[in-house]
Amino acid sequence: MILHANSDYATTMDLVLAMDLKDGFVVHGKKGDRAGYRPLTWGLSPVADPIGYLEVMQPRYLYIADLDRIAGMGSHDPIILSCAGMVERCYVDRGSRSPDDSLEGAHIVNVVGTETAGDLLQYRGGMLSVDIRDGLVLPEGRAPEEVLFGAAGLPFDCCLIMNISGVGTGRLFSTSLLKRMRNAYGKKLFYGGGVRNGHDLDRLARAGFDGAIVATGVHKGSIPHESVREGYWCS
Repeated sequence: MILHANSDYATTMDLVLAMDLKDGFVVHGKKGDRAGYRPLTWGLSPVADPIGYLEVMQPRYLYIADLDRIAGMGSHDPIILSCAGMVERCYVDRGSRSPDDSLEGAHIVNVVGTETAGDLLQYRGGMLSVDIRDGLVLPEGRAPEEVLFGAAGLPFDCCLIMNISGVGTGRLFSTSLLKRMRNAYGKKLFYGGGVRNGHDLDRLARAGFDGAIVATGVHKGSIPHESVREGYWCS
């Protein structure tokens, strides 16, 4: 699969809207405290059901985290398939534990997170999510740069830095760490978690990232809704 082609250290990135699903609703959380996630009722959309939410938000690109399936407590597969049909590309993290957990459907790119994946060598294609909590990669507690360097040789199409501790907080990694992570991985690299505003997006673009996953900043108005609809950010 060929994803959006940005040259290294480009100043244009894909902009992807994040949508976390729990108990059938779009939810908003903070710092990865999933037990405390509640329906997103204060943002740009007046409804928190996934289809109605997407009809309002109209993103070009979408990232879905099925929190129930990640926790082993059910799934939203029919909803995800419907949502994927409403966007140009849909990245889906369902808490994959083996390649058999992949969800097949139009526009879907399966996301394999280090938090649940097990042996990464068994996968073929899709996006690898390097899940980071408190600065270290789950579940083994390794440094992000070390994991990214090794991931370059794995059969994934691209990689995502998912800063779980930064979700909903507006706290981005330091510029020096962003550049070290970018330099450690030669394929397409995306970032999610703690992206607060256009200044943060500029920092990611200048560090060479190919895409950013956003949500809270959009609903607070610090990231233009129109940019999510267009699907890109120019720095």
